[in-house]
Amino acid sequence: MRLSQFIYDAKEKIIAESLAHAVRIPAMKGASTAILHNHLPLILDAICRDLKQAQSRTQSIQKSLGNAQNSPSETAAQTHGTYRARSGLSIEQLIAEYRVMRSCVLRLWADTCEPDQHISGDTLRFNEAIDQALAESVAFFTIEVSRWRGIFLSVLGHDLRSPVNTVLLSAELLKQRTSGDTQKLADLLVRSGRRLTTLLDSLLDYNKSSLGVGMELHLKPVDLGPQCQEEVELLRLAFPKTRIVFTLCGDTRGSFDASRVREALANLIANAAQHSPPGTAVMVAVAGTGPVVELSTENVSPPIPPDEINALFDPLRRRSHAPRIPSPNLGLGLFIVREIARAHQGEVTASTSNGHIRFKVVLPKLVTATSSAD
Repeated sequence: MRLSQFIYDAKEKIIAESLAHAVRIPAMKGASTAILHNHLPLILDAICRDLKQAQSRTQSIQKSLGNAQNSPSETAAQTHGTYRARSGLSIEQLIAEYRVMRSCVLRLWADTCEPDQHISGDTLRFNEAIDQALAESVAFFTIEVSRWRGIFLSVLGHDLRSPVNTVLLSAELLKQRTSGDTQKLADLLVRSGRRLTTLLDSLLDYNKSSLGVGMELHLKPVDLGPQCQEEVELLRLAFPKTRIVFTLCGDTRGSFDASRVREALANLIANAAQHSPPGTAVMVAVAGTGPVVELSTENVSPPIPPDEINALFDPLRRRSHAPRIPSPNLGLGLFIVREIARAHQGEVTASTSNGHIRFKVVLPKLVTATSSAD
C-alpha cells in the first residue's frame, strides 16, 4: 500500500499512537491531550496531499533547501506553530511531537504493509513533507513568540512610566526644599530619573529594531567626552562596589545622539560590572581617533567560547556562566548597544584575551544615513 493511502486510512490510529508516545517525552510533560491533538489531523491531511502530488528531482532538492513553493493561504502547520506558541508550549515540545509523528507513521506502515517498489520513494517524500511542515510550524511559532515579546516590552515600558514619574516629581520637590549635600543627592535623583524616562520611551524603538526597522536618532553637534564622563560618574554611584577607571583622550566632537551613546556606554559598563569578579576593575575608555570616536570597556572574565562571543549581542541572551550579581534584567543590554552603534553607522565588537573581555564601539563623527535629527 502506498504511504499516502495508509496515512489516510490509519489517521486516527497514527494520532492515538503519536499522543501515547508524546506524553511520555520529558519535553511534553504537563501538556494536555487536547492541546497535543490540536491540528495534527489537518497536518496529516496536508502530508497526504503532498505525497500524492508529482514531484521532480529538482523540486525535491529545492524543498530540501527550504525553497518549497509558498502556499497561497496559511497552512495547517503554520497555524499549528502559532497556536503552540499561544498555548505556552516550548519549541522543544513542538519539535518533539513532529519527531514522534514521523516515528509512528513509518513504524505502523512497516508493521502493516509489505514492502514494495515504492517504499524508498514514499519514505523519502514523507520525510520531506514532515520536514517542510516542521519548518513552517517553527517559523510561525517564532514569529508569534517575537510578537508577544514585543508586546511585553511595550507594556513594561508603559507600566513603569507611572512609578518613575512619581520618583522624578518627588526628587524635584526634594531638590527645591533642601540644600547642601541633600540637594546634591536630590539633583542626582532628578538627572537619573530623567535618563530612566528616556530609556523607557526607547522601548518602542527597540521593538522596531528587532523587526529590522532600525532605531531613530536625534543627531546634534556634541562633544562625547564630557557626556560619557558624566555617565560614568552616575554609574560609579550605581555600582559602588565596582572600581570603574575612566580615561579620555583625543577629539571626541562630532554629530551624535548623545543620549543614545550614553545609553550604550551605560549598558557596556553595567554588563562589565555584573560579570567582573570581586576586587577587579572595569576599564572604560573614550578616544577620538581621526574620523571616529571609540568607546570601550574591559574587565576580567572567565573564558568564553568563540561561538558564544558572537551570540552575546543577540536579544534575551546571557553568558552561560552565572554573573557575580544576580541580574533581573531581560538580557537586552548588548543588543541595544549593537542597535545604537548600527544606527550611527558604526559597529560594536567583543574579544577575549589573557583572561579579559573587551567590548569596543566605533562611531563615525559624521553620520550620513537617513536618521532623523532635531
